[in-house]
Amino acid sequence: MTTDTNYHIPVLLKESVNGLMLKPDAIVVDATFGGGGHSAYILSKLSQKGFLFGFDQDIDAVSNALKAPNFKLIEANFKHLKNHLFAEGIVEVDAILADIGVSSHQFDAEKRGFSFRAEAPLDMRMNQRTGRTAASFLNEASEEELLRIFNTYSDLNNVFRLVQGLLRERSVQPFYSTGDLLKVAKSFAPKNREHKYIAQVFQALRIETNDEIGVLKKLLLDAKDLLKKGGRISVISYHSIEDRVVKNYFKKGDTDGVETKDFYGNLIKPFLEVNRHPIVPGEKEIERNNRARSAKLRIAEKV
Repeated sequence: MTTDTNYHIPVLLKESVNGLMLKPDAIVVDATFGGGGHSAYILSKLSQKGFLFGFDQDIDAVSNALKAPNFKLIEANFKHLKNHLFAEGIVEVDAILADIGVSSHQFDAEKRGFSFRAEAPLDMRMNQRTGRTAASFLNEASEEELLRIFNTYSDLNNVFRLVQGLLRERSVQPFYSTGDLLKVAKSFAPKNREHKYIAQVFQALRIETNDEIGVLKKLLLDAKDLLKKGGRISVISYHSIEDRVVKNYFKKGDTDGVETKDFYGNLIKPFLEVNRHPIVPGEKEIERNNRARSAKLRIAEKV
């Protein structure tokens, strides 16, 4: 069974899959199929009595579908995971894996507009068949909306000035390409930190375009309902905003970190952390795949 490592090299592969403690007859969900690397390794742990459902909203991932009788790829955003599983007659599963964020393929496909390294339409949609583009959002969002996304989804310390610059630019000419946004972002980037600054501008806009945090929160809530008692979930995240959501839910039972306690003062939460601190890639993995450097893996068990 082959997978497309050019599409996306699976990060923390053995750590994330082995942490699920899969039995041969397990029903498993790979919520972010991509190039199929994690899925192929999951299938190697299953017998023919086990079954794996893969989810991916990106039409480019369909060509990577694995040819196995106990695998099915569902072309959908994992925010619809529960409904699609119910349609398959599945009301509970043994394990869920999610490798959150943008795939290497999406970054490298210049026409998709995720990267500022190439001139391309400012699209950024993970599912190009639906939703508004990043350019449409930039051209239509109010000042308040722009302030919200850059304050929430970045660590920039001059958000107000950046937003004023974006508003001035679009009043002259609408945003269309990555170059249009790059020009404005560069003009506000601190010296010697241009790359990091521009990356955060693009990241914030991408997160908003795909509602990435809202979708992640729904996945965690759905996992609570779908996982059997003792079932496990592995989540790999790539920036502090995502990791904070996962950490809050596993530690406190709420994606925003709000604690709820019972009459006796015990914390009410659906999961028990398997690892209290995130698992990160080793030096050898980062040497093989530089994009793994910011990855953090958290694993939890349904109580």
